[in-house]
Amino acid sequence: MSYEETIKVRKTKLSPALLTYYKQPVMVHQGKMQYLFDTNGRRYIDLFAGIVTVSVGHCHPKVTAAATEQMKKLWHTTNIYLHPSIHEYASKLTDTLPGDLKVVYFTNSGSEANDLALHMARLYTGVFDTLSLRNAYHGASPYLMGLTALSTWRFNTPTGFGIHQVMNPDPYRGPWGGKHCRDSICQTDRDCDCKPDECISCDLYVDQLEDGLRFSMPKGRVGGFFAESIQGVGGTVQYPKGYLKKAYDAVHAKGGVCISDEVQTGFGRLGSHFWGFETHAVNPDIVTMAKGMGNGFPMGAVVTTPKIAEVMGTALHFNTFGGNPVACAVGMAVLEIIKEDNLQEHCAELGSYMLKELQNMKSEFTCIGDVRGKGLMIGVEMVEDRSSRKPLPADKMADIWEETKDQGILLGKGGFYGNTFRIKPPMCLKKDDVDFSLEVLRSSIKKVMG
Repeated sequence: MSYEETIKVRKTKLSPALLTYYKQPVMVHQGKMQYLFDTNGRRYIDLFAGIVTVSVGHCHPKVTAAATEQMKKLWHTTNIYLHPSIHEYASKLTDTLPGDLKVVYFTNSGSEANDLALHMARLYTGVFDTLSLRNAYHGASPYLMGLTALSTWRFNTPTGFGIHQVMNPDPYRGPWGGKHCRDSICQTDRDCDCKPDECISCDLYVDQLEDGLRFSMPKGRVGGFFAESIQGVGGTVQYPKGYLKKAYDAVHAKGGVCISDEVQTGFGRLGSHFWGFETHAVNPDIVTMAKGMGNGFPMGAVVTTPKIAEVMGTALHFNTFGGNPVACAVGMAVLEIIKEDNLQEHCAELGSYMLKELQNMKSEFTCIGDVRGKGLMIGVEMVEDRSSRKPLPADKMADIWEETKDQGILLGKGGFYGNTFRIKPPMCLKKDDVDFSLEVLRSSIKKVMG
């Protein structure tokens, strides 16, 4: 299909809600590890990984071989029957999780996983009311639109019944936070009274959560609390150190369960730990995952404890494609590659290098308001004025973004104002790719901002 015909079909036969990046959209034809190629043969460094989905690399030969070999034997059968791959993968996947997180429900996406986790939390606690954070993204299904607290993702329909959103603990844009608050080598420029080993802003944000528990929950009880380890769609927002631990304690004290949304932060991307919640020293009751789990293959999962899992046995529950043989073969290959190629350690090393270099770039350009992140989950927030943190105007942001594409790198955008560049590449990215990408970003900002 020609480029022109593709554009016409997209406009007339696909959902009008489907966002298309760039004035002159890239027509992707092929992928190889950290690179994408368009129909003209032009190569791009993919710094967005299909929205944080390609973990070990586009068309990784081992993943491709695993899928191909499984497809030669068995594509699909109902999980009512026994087949080896779902049982092998369930064992290998739960081995990566701590404590009693040992029971898996396989799904086809992160939205399905979060849907099920919310349902499970309410069943187990017997409490319908649930908490999430403002600026969070947990999916866009009708059920999850209430958990997702970004107005740009919400339709004007009844949704979110029983869900309450509390203040987002954002050290950069929130009322409290400063240069000691984040678990990152990059901190904000804001002054605060916190010390390296004592985060006052953390306690202030926890007070807001406890206020929500006190005033909004039925008789002081709560069903569940959802949180990403680092907010992804919301612009790579990190919480003050210690926040999640104290928030979990507060929720547990009210009889609730804590759900860690690892759809974007899991599988070693943050470098220091395999799971994002481990960077917060917390033990969730339920974990949801997807995206990098399948390296682009549609799959997701909910992992919980045997005790919580029991509630799903009170009625029939089934997922036709969740845990199908091909998905499980792909998932096992991904886990093996992460270990064999030391990708978690690679994310820690390369991510730290990139964060430091971006922090240095921040000193060159006043339009870079904040650099944040951990491992290869990085955000660069662009502003018009650092002191007021006024977002960079959309036309300037778009011009920089277009220029980076024209020079050969693909960046994501996110945050409530759409002014944060999201850098979440395949974890096989190399230092040469980082150096090239940094120079492209630098030259693009210079060209647009002068």
